[in-house]
Amino acid sequence: MDSMLPIAILSAIIGIVIAFLVFGNYFQKRKSEVESVAKPETIQTNQKTSKPQQSHKNTSKKSQAKSHSHTADHKDANKRHHPLDLNTLKGHGDIVTGVCFLPNAQSLATACADGVVRIFKLDDALSKSFKFLRINLPAGGHPIAVAVADEASSVAVACHALFGSSLYMYGEEKPKADADSKQAKLPLPQIKWEQHKVHDKRAILTLVGTKATYGSADGSTIIVSCSEGTDIVLFHGKSGKIVGNVDTNQLKNNMATISPNGRFIAAAAFTADVKVWEIVYSKDGAVKEVSRIMELKGHKSAVTWLCFSPNSEQIITASKDGTIRVWNINVRYHLSEDPKTLKVFPIPLKDASGTTLHYDRLCVSPDGKILATTHGSMMQWLCMETGKVLETAEKAHDGDITDMAWSPSPIPMGDKQVLVLATASVDKKVKLWAAPSLNAHE
Repeated sequence: MDSMLPIAILSAIIGIVIAFLVFGNYFQKRKSEVESVAKPETIQTNQKTSKPQQSHKNTSKKSQAKSHSHTADHKDANKRHHPLDLNTLKGHGDIVTGVCFLPNAQSLATACADGVVRIFKLDDALSKSFKFLRINLPAGGHPIAVAVADEASSVAVACHALFGSSLYMYGEEKPKADADSKQAKLPLPQIKWEQHKVHDKRAILTLVGTKATYGSADGSTIIVSCSEGTDIVLFHGKSGKIVGNVDTNQLKNNMATISPNGRFIAAAAFTADVKVWEIVYSKDGAVKEVSRIMELKGHKSAVTWLCFSPNSEQIITASKDGTIRVWNINVRYHLSEDPKTLKVFPIPLKDASGTTLHYDRLCVSPDGKILATTHGSMMQWLCMETGKVLETAEKAHDGDITDMAWSPSPIPMGDKQVLVLATASVDKKVKLWAAPSLNAHE
C-alpha cells in the first residue's frame, strides 16, 4: 500500500498539469475572441458618444431655431431611377409628415416626426447642398403637418401629443448684423402664436393655408385645420384667432382643404358625396360666417382625396369607384343651380389581377395643366385636359408617400426655370421632381 502512494500522487500531479495546460489554452483563446469582438463595439460606442453636444442642442428649449447647411443626395444620373427625379433631401431623422412651399417658391418647409421643422432654401433644384433653418418644436409634440401662415416666411405647424393637437405659428425676426463679419445673419423663426387642444384630443389630419383674396377679403391668410373627427376649424394666419368652425356631420373626416382664393372649403369624409362650404367676408375683410352651399353627387363609392383648381372654380375628386371627376363649382347656388360634372376620367391604375386601384392624394400644378397623384409609394402625373398618363414612377420612394406640394411658380434648375413637385415619405426623405412635358401628349 505504501509503495502505491507515491505513484498515485505523481499521477495526480501529472493530471493537474495536463488540465492546467488544456484549460489555460482554452481561456487564452476565449480572451482573444472576446477582445476581437469588443474592439469594434468600443469603436461604435465612441462614435455614438462623440455627438452628445449636438443631440443636446437639438432638444434645447432655449434654442428654438438654428441655421444649417444640408448636403443633398446628388447621385450620378444613371443611379436615379426616374428622369423627373431632380434631387433628394436627406437628413430627416424620422418619417417626413408634411411639405409646403412658401409663397416665394424657393423656400420649402418640411415637418418631420423627429420633432423638427426645416425650411430649405432652394436656390437651384440641382444644387449639391441647401441651406436650411432648423426649428426645434416644443418637447413632446410630434409634427404632422405644415402650412403657409401669414408672411412670406411664416409657417403654421400642427403637432399631436397625448393631451391633443396644437398649432404653432413661426415667423422670422429681422436680420441682425454680426459685429465681426458685418453681414446679416439668417433670421431665426420664433413662435408668434400657439393654440392648444385645437380639436380636443383628436388628431389633425390636414392643415392648409391660403391668402384670402375673394370678394371683400383683406388678403389675410386663412388656415384650415381638419380633425379625424367631424370638425374643421378656421384660423386667422397672423393672429391665430379662431374665425370659423365647420361640422361635416359625417361619421369621420378623411381630409379637407380651402380654395386658393379663400372662398370655398371642401371635405372628403369616406362617403361618395363631397360637401362644400363658402366663407363669407364682411366689408372690413374679416370672416363673417361659413355656410354650407352645395354637395357634389356623382361618385358611387367613397371619395379618397380632392383638390381645387388654381382658379378656385373647379374641384377634382378621386374615388374608390375607379374614377376622377372634375366639377364646376362656379355656379349660382343661391338660385339653386347645381354644380356640374365637367369631366370623368378612369383611374389608369390597376393591380396584378386587373382591379382598378384608388389614388391616395391629388395635387394640381399651378398652371392647372398637370394632376399629380399617389398610391402608396407610386406616383403618376396626368394631363388635366385628357386624363392620360404623362409619367409614372413605380417606386418614387422607399415607402408610402405622406404629402406632396407643387412650387407656386417655377424655380431655378441650372440655367432653366421649372415647376417642381416636392414629395414626402415614411422613408425619411423629401424628393424634388420636375414637371413632365405635355408636348408629346397634346
